[in-house]
Amino acid sequence: MKAERTIRRRRREAGIALLISIFILLLIGVVAIALIVSSGTESALAGNYRSSTGVYYAAMAGLEEVRARLRPNSPNYFRTTDPGFLPPAGTPLAVCSPVYVINPLGGEAVTPWDPGNAYYDSEFSKEFPLDCGGAPPPSPSPSALSIWNRNPLNGLAFPGPLYKWIRINGVTEQSLNLDTAPLYDGIDPKLVYFDGTNLNDTPTGNQVLEITALAVLPNGSQKLLQYLAAPQPLPLNFKAALTLDGNNVQFTVPNTTNFWVRGDDQFSVGNCNPGAGVVALGFTNNADSSYSNILSAIQTAPPKSKDRQGNYTNGVDPTPDLVPVTIAGNLQTVAGLNTLVQMLTQSADAVINGPVTQSDSNNVMPSGMSATNPVTVVVNGDLTINSWHSQGYGLLLVTGQLTFDPDAAWNGIVLVIGAGKLYSHQGGSGQLNGAVFIARTVDPSGNLVAPYFDFTSSSGSNGVYYSSCWVQTAMPKLPYRILSFHEIAQ
Repeated sequence: MKAERTIRRRRREAGIALLISIFILLLIGVVAIALIVSSGTESALAGNYRSSTGVYYAAMAGLEEVRARLRPNSPNYFRTTDPGFLPPAGTPLAVCSPVYVINPLGGEAVTPWDPGNAYYDSEFSKEFPLDCGGAPPPSPSPSALSIWNRNPLNGLAFPGPLYKWIRINGVTEQSLNLDTAPLYDGIDPKLVYFDGTNLNDTPTGNQVLEITALAVLPNGSQKLLQYLAAPQPLPLNFKAALTLDGNNVQFTVPNTTNFWVRGDDQFSVGNCNPGAGVVALGFTNNADSSYSNILSAIQTAPPKSKDRQGNYTNGVDPTPDLVPVTIAGNLQTVAGLNTLVQMLTQSADAVINGPVTQSDSNNVMPSGMSATNPVTVVVNGDLTINSWHSQGYGLLLVTGQLTFDPDAAWNGIVLVIGAGKLYSHQGGSGQLNGAVFIARTVDPSGNLVAPYFDFTSSSGSNGVYYSSCWVQTAMPKLPYRILSFHEIAQ
């Protein structure tokens, strides 16, 4: 009986191993399927991320191309490569008259103003329901080719970024739904400008442009990105032909009757004609010895019998035209002046580490510099202009001492910021036309200290002559600053 019970029990337990094996196989199968599904999901997520990232950077490439080509010193500047694409310089771009940069691939048609086109700009009518009545872009709108289409493959072995078009247009308070400075008089259809600090509708500063880019990948991924951008204005507004910024100005002048500092506006340049004049010689601190130092040097220019007060004039005010001037706040501090130096260095055509000598045998000035091609030159350190019987055009910034050969000439803006000393000890008949600004910032305490204008008694030169036209011509065109950036939902 005992044996029989054992046999029955074993029969009841028969097959349990098979069931356990099947269960384990099912469990392994479930885990394997989960892993496959998870792997597929991760692959899909990675693919989506790759597409999303690729199309994002394709649209960004379009925005950055246009931002670069809006700058006048770009080799692909729109007004050079595509005359008539943009309004004439100084004329704002209207809101309802957008222009497009198109980037077709393989001969495809990219006409964003055509509602039947695969890349139609349907966003335009959404953005301007009030300014443009919700109308589509004008058909056809002015267009220019991207640099990739202007120069196929651009000399590279791969195609350019896959954006399709970039739209450029003005904006208004209405389109931005924003009331701007300085009046805050309600949202209206006025164009918006940027003065370096605030948006405004006065207009003051540079026009704010809206730059919108559409990128589309072959798999259908799309991205629409948008900048608001405007050129960063330089904080340079000259109140005098020669400005000495700092305390206890040190001033020495030649005894020649040919040396003048004139604030009356002179010299036409291109289509620019002289306007109102400025102070001849300006200084910024009227509470120290600056005025007396300068006046004494003018009155007692060697020999003492030769009083040169009449040589410092703007043609209107009594002589000497020696006046305390108020300059932009950022030019009244070392930090602000250092920021200006940094801005100019970043946008310069040439940055040269001093000390250097400009002479016939050692030419450090950029080639091709002319009245129609002014340049921005930054010298970090001392610059000695020696035996250079020529003329410079543009903006010259020297952070060390500028030793000037009076036989040379410079047309535009001369800034001596740092060591703050403009020195001359030779004879010559050249002159500085435009505006000259001197500030010494190298004081260890962080304060502005005595700037030096040191044209020794034996020096020559015809002096400094204010010219608003040369100042305007020489003013560097800084890159377009990004004021806002966002992705437009589609």
